[in-house]
Amino acid sequence: MTKWNKPEEHTLAKGSKYSVIIIALLSVYLFWGGTYLGIKVAVETMPPFIMAGIRFFAAGCVLYAIAHAQGHSRPSLTEWKNAGIVGALLLLGGNGAVAWAEQKVPSAIASLLVATVPLWILLFQSVGTNRLKPSKGVVAGMGLGFLGIAVLVLQPGGTGTRAMDTLGILALLLGSISWSAGSLYSRRAQLPASPLLSTALQMIGGGILLAIASFFLDDWSSFHISSISLRSYLAFAYLIVFGSIIAYTAYIWLLKNAEPTWVSTYAFVNPVVAVFLGWVAANEQLTPRAWIAAAIIIAAVVIITLFRSSKASAGKKQTVSADADVQ
Repeated sequence: MTKWNKPEEHTLAKGSKYSVIIIALLSVYLFWGGTYLGIKVAVETMPPFIMAGIRFFAAGCVLYAIAHAQGHSRPSLTEWKNAGIVGALLLLGGNGAVAWAEQKVPSAIASLLVATVPLWILLFQSVGTNRLKPSKGVVAGMGLGFLGIAVLVLQPGGTGTRAMDTLGILALLLGSISWSAGSLYSRRAQLPASPLLSTALQMIGGGILLAIASFFLDDWSSFHISSISLRSYLAFAYLIVFGSIIAYTAYIWLLKNAEPTWVSTYAFVNPVVAVFLGWVAANEQLTPRAWIAAAIIIAAVVIITLFRSSKASAGKKQTVSADADVQ
């Protein structure tokens, strides 16, 4: 009896773990993919930098409390400083640009351009004195990705092309570059060993910087609590609870309990979810050129992810957390 019971218990435990992994992956796919539509709705009646600042500061405080409850030691001043720099690049320069740009471009377009972050990271890594030589597959993916960007930039597509759309596209490109720089800096910066605590510090620091930036970008002159719609309030709550807390906690758990290749799939699944939600929930009618660009960019991210994953699997261990987006 003992010989039969042990394998059965092991199978049940393994099956249970796979179920949790699937639920966690779906949370990352859906909740992070939905942040672009959430931002679009939130900034309808909320100034973008005020909205983003409060969102990340609140989420950061919650994550910090969770990390403290888990017994993590208090961060040093150096860790606070470095987390602030990462927060400035990821959240102020990256997410702030996304929130501002989504006043002018569809959420689907925003998600596609943010999906190009791996391209910029690889480009930065391939130049300089300590440059890394990418494989032929990665190079092909990079070329395809920049082709997709060119298709969007040459003729931005959305619900009626407006002159300001080009400015929004430009802001998203700069935001993606800032995001990439923050991801690379975080790899060599002295940060807390706990990813949860590290992200909490980045969110708190980035939230404060976004709030400061709002004073210089005239957000407060258009901020009236009475004019905020219920839709924006609900979207704002979604961004804090589901986008910043639940999805990121699921992502951290996946990094420790799932195959890195599985976790890295969020990079190309999220824009697919974002494009679908924008089409279904926000009636974003993309032009044929924008659909072609979407297919090209997503294909490029798939190729880069697969080739990087196979290369990393040949080495000791793959780490996906360094390239993670703080949605």
